[in-house]
Amino acid sequence: MATTEKHILYRIYVVAGFMFLLAVAVGFKLLNIQIVEGDNYRKMAEQRTYRNFVIPANRGNLYDVNGNLLATSIPKYDIRFDAVTVSDKNFQENVGPLAEELAKMFGESSSRWARKLRSARANKHRYLLIARNLGYSEYIKVKNFPMFKLGSNRGGIIVEQRTVREHPLGKMAERTVGYERQDDSGYYTRVGLEGAFGPYLRGKEGRRLKQRIAKGQWKPISDNNEVEPKDGYDLISTIDVKIQDIAHHALLKQLEKYEADHGSVVVMETETGEIKAISNLGRTSKGSYFEKLNYAVGEAHEPGSTFKLMSMIVALEDKVIDTSTVVDTEKGQMIIYRRRVRDSKHGGYGKISAGKAFEVSSNVGIVKLIYENYKDQPGKFVDKLKAMHLDEGLGLAIKGEGTPYIPTPGDKTWSGLSLPWMAYGYGSIQITPLQTLTFYNAIANGGEMVKPRFIKEVKEWDKTIEKFEKKVIDPQICSPETVAKVTDLLKNVVERGTGKSLYDPNFSMAGKTGTAQTEYWKEGWAQDPQYISSFVGFFPVENPKYSCIVVIHKPNNKTGYYGADVSGPVFKRIAQKIFTDTPVLDEFETLEVVDPAIEKNYEKYFATARNSGKVMPDLRGMPAMDAVSLLENLGVKFELSGNGEVSQQSVKPGTSIAEGLTIKLKLS
Repeated sequence: MATTEKHILYRIYVVAGFMFLLAVAVGFKLLNIQIVEGDNYRKMAEQRTYRNFVIPANRGNLYDVNGNLLATSIPKYDIRFDAVTVSDKNFQENVGPLAEELAKMFGESSSRWARKLRSARANKHRYLLIARNLGYSEYIKVKNFPMFKLGSNRGGIIVEQRTVREHPLGKMAERTVGYERQDDSGYYTRVGLEGAFGPYLRGKEGRRLKQRIAKGQWKPISDNNEVEPKDGYDLISTIDVKIQDIAHHALLKQLEKYEADHGSVVVMETETGEIKAISNLGRTSKGSYFEKLNYAVGEAHEPGSTFKLMSMIVALEDKVIDTSTVVDTEKGQMIIYRRRVRDSKHGGYGKISAGKAFEVSSNVGIVKLIYENYKDQPGKFVDKLKAMHLDEGLGLAIKGEGTPYIPTPGDKTWSGLSLPWMAYGYGSIQITPLQTLTFYNAIANGGEMVKPRFIKEVKEWDKTIEKFEKKVIDPQICSPETVAKVTDLLKNVVERGTGKSLYDPNFSMAGKTGTAQTEYWKEGWAQDPQYISSFVGFFPVENPKYSCIVVIHKPNNKTGYYGADVSGPVFKRIAQKIFTDTPVLDEFETLEVVDPAIEKNYEKYFATARNSGKVMPDLRGMPAMDAVSLLENLGVKFELSGNGEVSQQSVKPGTSIAEGLTIKLKLS
């Protein structure tokens, strides 16, 4: 019996010991949590209950050159209702009037809104959606509704603000205006001006403290932000909305007419390089067009005949030809390394000048001129092209510029065909529409090549933060003599060459047509050939104000595909409409003509009036009008006889003037 009791006591001691150790361990853990790890756990609790949310700053506005909005940030508001925080008294007094106001503004009956609010109250709903995407004026109106006007704590209103980017122009210039988006990983997608100048537009984010409530939702603690967001700067672009509208619709009309795959237009101010309009339209599966990609900036391709200008300039600069050099185009075709070069005119042009070959865009003529003069030293031809920066990108702020490529002897792509094919814009040459336009603009600008520019300045309200000035790539890409010669050739293209259908005796234009084969390496091309139609030039010829390029890809070849027919009319429409819609301002130095005699009389009158005092002035030789004015100021009565200037006066000069004095003046 005693042994059994002893065993029981041992067991009790063991259990008690374990319980004591367990209590010590629990106590130690509690102390550790409270003292050692307390701060960490408190932070974790706060993070799960309270959190600082980012409040995006309002992006700055993007304007055209005349102050018209291209992109702007619009604040939008979501309104929710915390049915728990409102006291019974406030809820009962205001639920009816609130329901009536909500019904007036958002529709549905007031009774339905009242049931919705009461149901939220009964179910302790702390995040009931009232309305989404309200504008500022609507938000202010809702904020002053019964109950809501008591504020977030007493009235239960929860306001969530965000900004939405809107483009007043709609789809026009959408790719150029662009956007900047950030994904969940923090990676930015930057397109167009919005993307390129994001650091200016973005501003600084704010912070707002919110509390975690039921169902994983977060409710703002108060109506105020902990850190207020700072708005971004505004950008003044070089785009002119009027010219943009002209270019967009001219391109769209032609794309629809020819059922083309896509196309682009760029209008540049000659002297400054400012881009006044840029339109990029791609075809959808339904046959409509929208700003699909920025083809003008990003799409490098073989340019075809528009590259003949570059070839002519190299040959003229090296003086291996002149515009009068005769070239035999034979019967419109020639064979080089078993490959055929053809002219578009059946039977060819025979023997013609180099200038004529350019004007009629003779492939055979241009190829012969280049091949015969550079076949033994192709590197010299290529080096000259590169010296004119044709292998260099423009370094645009807009992302995605296409990389130009000029084949060079020694490259893997170089062959015996490279030189003759390059002469008329093939042979793996790659160049974007904007790069081509920049070159042609240099010719219009007397040889000075300027960098295309999209932004004029950065502003904060009326304060200028930064200005973007004109940048010169090359002050003289070729000699003034060559500039003058090729300017005449480009003018002749329109007047009597491949672009003669565009000629208008009342408006001068210069440019070059281009009709390039594309995707000719694909199987079945011969049965369904595809082309790139282009026209690039400047206007007016005498004093170029603008340069412009139009490139249209894959027009329906059954309707037409030549550059003069497809792209040329777009160029002409833009050029003429710009000058038709733009008021002409005549400047005059002055509207006042100085007459020496009148000026002399005025000076005499002024001097006499200043020095006369209270003595009779010498009025002889003065016009009657001036003499009368002086006498009236002196208080002297007068009598006049005759016309013209004063020849005699009855009171001698220098006589003191007494009250009631009368003077007789004889005029002749």
